[in-house]
Amino acid sequence: MNLFRRKSVTALQQEALTDQSLKRALGPLNLTMLGIGAIIGTGIFVLTGTVAAQNAGPAVILSFVLAGVASIFAALCYAEFASLVPMAGSAYTYGYATLGEFFAWIIGWDLILEYALGAVTVSIGWSGYVVSLLRDIGIHIPPVLTAARGTLVTLADGSTVTAIFNLPAVLIIAIVTTLLVIGIRESASVNDVIVIVKVAVVLLFIVFAAKAISPDNWKPFIPANTGVREEFGWTGVMTGAGIVFFAYIGFDAVSTAAQEAKNPQKDMPIGIIGSLLICTVLYIIVSAIATGVVPYRELDVPDPIAVAADRAGLGWMASLIKIGAIAGLSSVILVMLLGQSRIFWTMSKDGLLPQFVNNIHPKFKTPWITSIVTGIAVAIVSGLLTVREAGSLVSIGTLLAFVIVSAGILVLRLREPNLPRAFKTPWVWLVAPAGAASALYLMISLPWRTWQRLIIWFVIGIVLYLAYGVRKSRLANKA
Repeated sequence: MNLFRRKSVTALQQEALTDQSLKRALGPLNLTMLGIGAIIGTGIFVLTGTVAAQNAGPAVILSFVLAGVASIFAALCYAEFASLVPMAGSAYTYGYATLGEFFAWIIGWDLILEYALGAVTVSIGWSGYVVSLLRDIGIHIPPVLTAARGTLVTLADGSTVTAIFNLPAVLIIAIVTTLLVIGIRESASVNDVIVIVKVAVVLLFIVFAAKAISPDNWKPFIPANTGVREEFGWTGVMTGAGIVFFAYIGFDAVSTAAQEAKNPQKDMPIGIIGSLLICTVLYIIVSAIATGVVPYRELDVPDPIAVAADRAGLGWMASLIKIGAIAGLSSVILVMLLGQSRIFWTMSKDGLLPQFVNNIHPKFKTPWITSIVTGIAVAIVSGLLTVREAGSLVSIGTLLAFVIVSAGILVLRLREPNLPRAFKTPWVWLVAPAGAASALYLMISLPWRTWQRLIIWFVIGIVLYLAYGVRKSRLANKA
């Protein structure tokens, strides 16, 4: 068995030119909006509060800075790959072209943690904001249907009940999956509108809540460590960076739409880098304001930005922020599910997944089977997990993909230095190693229980590959 057989970059480029199975409908603005749609969501509206309260205190600002720097290094490598190999598989395809089939499978299996579990995490946050907004207008969803199984939900009178299922999270997955089956142009148009709404809400929060900042809430900026590695101190800041790193994964989801871009060589780098830079600035400002308005220990709630708005005396704005959060989280779910379905579709084309998955809808020109299968699986899991359990796994899966992409760009520069590149990573021998090293450092900062789950996940993936993919691979059959 040749586990390290590689795809030819030239052949991939030719396939990108001739394969018209997916509709090329996205321009640079659509791609940037897709990136912003995926990035601005859980990071601002959910994780800001939990990481501040449990890991970093006001230094959650530094956690966002560190995660943003690591993301920028990786984004530059993704931009070169996406313009060079404009295919739907993202890091999976890049790994296939540089490191070989076994690494490609590892990345593809790993990206399930990023995209599918990413959608799970965001749908849980979406549920929290929807329940809160409906409660404001007098509509009450039974508490036992608003959180993961076994979660204690506190009622208005202070008593608690044990949840059995997160119904709102399941419903939003079903709605988004339906939209993705209908078409990419329709999905992108809906996403554009949602992005405008949520960015406007974020900017309104920044402008009005900044006036209520109390500098005393930033003291101490880095709370003393409690004796537990991930609880405050510098190690808490690094653990927080590893967790909020989840908030940045949207930019690489842009690369999964490369086969649906009108001019991928030019437009993919704009979408990837542009969306990341815009969102990094917004993240840092919002986390600073939230911890400046509310003492960090009080932010461990499902809707921390709404809490900060209430504390800032923006009663008129609280519902608006919740609407913006709901819109924002909806667009993240859309892009995550879009990315996951495209990766499954690409892996099926390569023979590493069953061929029935590789099916394009004759009318809508979308990979409808992978969209539906992904939606059903994500809906089930989103009803059962907590946001923190899912978020840590998403972060470690994404970081591993970034390590491999950063290494892969160096391998390709050495192996095929003369390939025409529409976009070249600047200072690649500095940027790519820095991207791999920073991602590894953030991985090491994550709790050991997250590593245990990752190891179990990869053992399952390797068994599946050796039992099916290694024999059914199109490259193996050609050989």
